[in-house]
Amino acid sequence: MTQATVSNGRRPRGPVPNALTSAQLPRFVELYTLAGALAVSAAVLAMTGFSIAGWLILSAPLYLVGIGILSTVVESRRKATDRVIRGLVTIAFLLALIPLISVLITVVTGGAPALTWDFITKTGGSVFDPKTLKVTVVQGAWAAVVGTLIITGITSLISIPIGIMAAIYLVEYAQPKQWMARTITFLVDVMTGIPSIVAGLFAFALFTLIVGPKAFSGFSASVALSVLMIPIVIRSTEEMLKLVSHDLREASFALGVSKFSTIVRIVLPTAIAGIITGVMLAISRVIGETAPIFIAASFTDNLNVNPFANPMQTLAVMAYSNYKFPSQNIAESFQSAWGAALLLVILVVILNLIARIVARVFAPKGLR
Repeated sequence: MTQATVSNGRRPRGPVPNALTSAQLPRFVELYTLAGALAVSAAVLAMTGFSIAGWLILSAPLYLVGIGILSTVVESRRKATDRVIRGLVTIAFLLALIPLISVLITVVTGGAPALTWDFITKTGGSVFDPKTLKVTVVQGAWAAVVGTLIITGITSLISIPIGIMAAIYLVEYAQPKQWMARTITFLVDVMTGIPSIVAGLFAFALFTLIVGPKAFSGFSASVALSVLMIPIVIRSTEEMLKLVSHDLREASFALGVSKFSTIVRIVLPTAIAGIITGVMLAISRVIGETAPIFIAASFTDNLNVNPFANPMQTLAVMAYSNYKFPSQNIAESFQSAWGAALLLVILVVILNLIARIVARVFAPKGLR
């Protein structure tokens, strides 16, 4: 306040300047600074040899330095730090997107020509023509699609109940220092770091002891994938249950509701969206595994719907086998491998969309 305001008890006419908003850069200054950094880096590289990668790499530090200096001069050091950190986070996000977009473009461009209706609905294998006495290799992914769904479905039936119930025990029932809780937590940590090929060797050795040599089956592969999937489900579900407010539990107990009913009717519906997201991440983690399925279920071109006997094909193993062991027509085998990879990506996207819809339907009304 000025002296006149204190003596007269009145505010001075006109707006009072606000120290927090008085100095602000223009609204689109970040875009202008980025454009300037791109132009300067392009001019520098034009003299030494222009490349898109070098252009982007040089533009990033120029942009950060430029926005930091402008914000420090016009605004304040705190605002400049905020803008620089925001720029670093944005650059890190874009760097993380580069390999994802690159892989997606590569899979789509390589697999789109092979992704026909006949390729999806037919079973691959050798076909003998008695008229010409020629053997032709037909590329088809139907056996791999069926095998992928069967093995992933059995894996989910084994892993999801075990993972969710183990997480409920750790969060809702176990004491932090109880020996069983510490043992489960330790085993989950160990299982999280197990290489996938070790899980495949474990399942193959187990079923070899039970069934005998060459005990290849889809169920054996499901057991191997369950070793990889269970710890992910436990960890994700445990974190989601911890996010549920204790006030909801205490309010339910105050009304005389039992602990089991509180978990089923209050805790799980509140965390259902996060739980389903964690489950889908676990399914996406194991559906593309190749080594454990290749060891435990082997590979075949024949359609096998019995998960308890004979080898079974999956999309991931099909992509690997067509690339590693191509037929006489190498180009056609490579294209089939890319088609299987693209089909696997599409299958994962469809499963994630279904999971999102289920989570939205079963979530409480206030969380939809």
